[in-house]
Formats: sequence, C-alpha cells, structure tokens
Amino acid sequence: MQRYTFQRLTQIEILEGIKKNDPDILRWIYQEQYPKVEKYILSNQGSKEEAKDIFQEALVAVWKNIKNDLFKAENGTAISGYLYQIAKNKWVDHLRSSKFKRTVPFENYHEGLDEKVEEKESKLKEIESCFLNLGENCKELLTRFYYKKENMSVIAKALGWTVGTVRNNKYRCIQRLKEMLINKA
Repeated sequence: MQRYTFQRLTQIEILEGIKKNDPDILRWIYQEQYPKVEKYILSNQGSKEEAKDIFQEALVAVWKNIKNDLFKAENGTAISGYLYQIAKNKWVDHLRSSKFKRTVPFENYHEGLDEKVEEKESKLKEIESCFLNLGENCKELLTRFYYKKENMSVIAKALGWTVGTVRNNKYRCIQRLKEMLINKA
C-alpha cells in the first residue's frame, strides 16, 4: 500500500505531477512545505521575504532535479525532506555570504570616531595626571610592570623586595590610582 504525503498524494504522484508542472501538486507543495522552511529561516536571522526567496530557489532546484531524473523518492516523505534540506543549505550559504554580513560602509566608519578618540585621549590624560601624583615607589613599580613588562621577580630584585611585597604593593598602587580617578570624576 502506498503512503500518502500530501493528504491524498503518493511520492510517485508528486514526482509525476512535478514533471508535468501540475498546478495542484505545486500548490500542495507550497501549502505543506513553505511554513516549515519559513519557520526555520525566521528562527535563524531571516525575514519572511528571505524565506520566500529561499523557498522559491529550493523548489526550483528540486523541480530541475526531478525533471532531469536526478532524484528518486525512497520513502514516503523523501520529497519534503529533500526540499527542506535544499532550502536549509541555501539559507546557510546565504548566511555565510558576504552580502549577508552586516558591514559598515567605510565612509560611515569615521562618523563619531573623532569623538571617541577625543574621549579616550581625555581619559588617558586624567590617568596620566593621577599617575604623576602617585608616590615614587608606585610609579616605578607600575612602570616596570605595565610598560616595561618585567615580571614580579625581576621587579622584586630591582627594588630589594620580596615577590609577595611586589604583588601587594602593586595591588595597593592600582587601588590608589583608581581612587584618585574616582575622586576626579
């Protein structure tokens, strides 16, 4: 006994209907399969218009493959699974394409950039001002650690401290710097 895919149609009837461009068969395919494809695309960053386009492309691909006898239905849901898989692959290709990637035109990239640069420069000047008001030990310790990228043991040897003292003093110096910045704001 043949299994019906679209209410009363078997896979063989659907294949034959597609080969003959039967409008009833094509309508059934749209009614039964489009909602699944649309749901997939909408849940994966797509729009209804994109879902319609992808479904149409997938249906044309299925139609061509059936017309050219490149597809054989092996079970009761083969056509619907085949159509869904083609649509899914086309959507993944679309997502990977350069057209989909949301890029900012180079002309618009500089908008607001000057304000950001000025804001950063202002913040850096504040930090530098507070840094200069730290004690000599803190300035030397932080300079060696952050700018010269020396490790704790090298700093400890240079300052005549233990590694633990360097670690504690570095923490205290950073806290002092943070407090100075907060009080300035």
